[in-house]
Amino acid sequence: MYLSGRTFKPLTLFRSSVFSVTGVSLEYRPIVEKWTAAWPAAIAHWSSYVQLHEPIWCMSIAAEERESLTGSFAMIRLVDHAVVISLRQIVELGLQDFAEEILAHEIGHHVYCPADLNDNARMLARMRRGLPGCEAYAPMVGNLYADLLINDRLERSKALRMSHVYQRLNQPNQKSRLWRMYMRTYEILWSLKRGILASGEIDSRIEVDAVLASRLIRSYAKDWLEGAGRYACLLLPYVSEEQEAAREAMKLWGDAIQCGKGGEPDGVAEIDEGELDGSIHPAEDPELSGLDPVDLDEQSTPGTGKVDSRFSGRKSIKSFRDPVEYAEILKASGSTLSEREVAAKYYRERAIPFLIPFPERIMSVASDPLPEGLDAWDPSSELERIDWLGTLLASPEVIPGVTTKERMYGNSPGSDPMRDPIDLYLGVDCSGSMSDPAYTFSYPILAGAVIALSALRAGARVKVVLSGEPGRTVATDGFLRDSKLVLMALVNYLGTGYSFGIHRLAETFSESQNVAKPTHVLLLSDYDMFTMLDEDSNGVSGWSVAKMAASACEGGATYVLQLPGFDQDHRSRFQSHLDRMRQDGWHVHLINSMEELVGFTRSFSRQRYHER
Repeated sequence: MYLSGRTFKPLTLFRSSVFSVTGVSLEYRPIVEKWTAAWPAAIAHWSSYVQLHEPIWCMSIAAEERESLTGSFAMIRLVDHAVVISLRQIVELGLQDFAEEILAHEIGHHVYCPADLNDNARMLARMRRGLPGCEAYAPMVGNLYADLLINDRLERSKALRMSHVYQRLNQPNQKSRLWRMYMRTYEILWSLKRGILASGEIDSRIEVDAVLASRLIRSYAKDWLEGAGRYACLLLPYVSEEQEAAREAMKLWGDAIQCGKGGEPDGVAEIDEGELDGSIHPAEDPELSGLDPVDLDEQSTPGTGKVDSRFSGRKSIKSFRDPVEYAEILKASGSTLSEREVAAKYYRERAIPFLIPFPERIMSVASDPLPEGLDAWDPSSELERIDWLGTLLASPEVIPGVTTKERMYGNSPGSDPMRDPIDLYLGVDCSGSMSDPAYTFSYPILAGAVIALSALRAGARVKVVLSGEPGRTVATDGFLRDSKLVLMALVNYLGTGYSFGIHRLAETFSESQNVAKPTHVLLLSDYDMFTMLDEDSNGVSGWSVAKMAASACEGGATYVLQLPGFDQDHRSRFQSHLDRMRQDGWHVHLINSMEELVGFTRSFSRQRYHER
């Protein structure tokens, strides 16, 4: 389905309405019947292909609190695609006759703007960039912007009485210049006589800004995300001058301020190509002001005044947010994730473009399971192993441990080689020289996330160990296949000691016990590792532990060590240590800065770690 230049997928939900007409009190039954009947017509104003369940009708304060409906008589939720309507407030405000208008408006938030969690977060990111010092008001400004887009379409193209709804409720705070400018924008958009919606004094500044806002809404209706930052810049002076008055004026109209509550938007770590230069005042936008672009040397797209990358001869360079800005955007969009969960999500997004083929063993012949018969199922076994068809064929009465059967399997040799991924032991230096990845971007954590997620994608198990010793160490509970638990452990922070504790390898690898599967040991640290190797713990040197782990892991071992600012002459004083590392069975990869770690991940899978 196409609408205003954007592509929309049908929204499908399986939750039924909270109320049925037969279960509604006599007081609200007529309005419920009327508004329920208006629902299909409201959907049809957008598209007959849109699928949304019937609104949740609230008829008491308790019901509104249960649905978290506060600050408005209607709201949407992007997490479950819900529309919530307070019929109690509808009756009190005298809006019974505007069912189609109000319902179509709420549907517009789901279909048009902001439409989904990801676009809502991207809009808020642009709004925040256009509201320096007032970033907390981005959800409110975004709600105003979305309402303008939706209402203008419904009033002009669908002939709905959106202006009448505002006339019925228009009791603005006379001190709010923001609200007067906002209402004046509607008057200009709909060619209404001044004063019908915008009561109070309309000075020249309000008039000019309202004209710019109306141009912006019309010009960016088909690409509203591009206009979001510009609209925020336009409203910045009003929001900064009268923050409380602006919030007071929005009490009845905040239907989408918390629309993303409880959601987890994706794709926010990367800054959109148009975001950095999109937060300009509409007066400086050639699309709106009619002024020529300042830089006439750049070849621009005809009619827009914008540089077209197809003719510029330059490739766009991706840029990313830091973890703090990422966390603030998720918070503004309504995310309830904890600080470390946000950090894990951030590094997952950053790592996904760099995922690599992970090392694996290639066995000579693969085999497929071959069903060979039935055997008695023991209650101590997994429930999934029960063969229910075989059980019921054996006896119509199911008695666990007596009549239950499980299928036995043998092996059917194949002709193709079998690929067996190698498990990963990921040790990361988390000493005092390393920064907290939740607040400062960390290349070691990004590199660790790339390799860990690549291993998990290949079917391997991963154990993460963060160590800053002498001091503290945290680790996952063994080797895991759960990417969330792996990343949560990876983004932890210690800030103790001076290096990764090499003696920790003895807790996982030893000569007396065999590993469950061949495992590759990867340690990310710096030149302090040389000192740690020379130290003893309980009479055992770090060198002995490292050599034992490289032999016992059966999948190869790699040091990645940062030697910042060391030229070849300076590195030569560590040559004896490097030679001994290689003699003990370790691969050694030296980098000048942590930024080179991402490049290391590209070559990691091409190295030769283990062969039979």
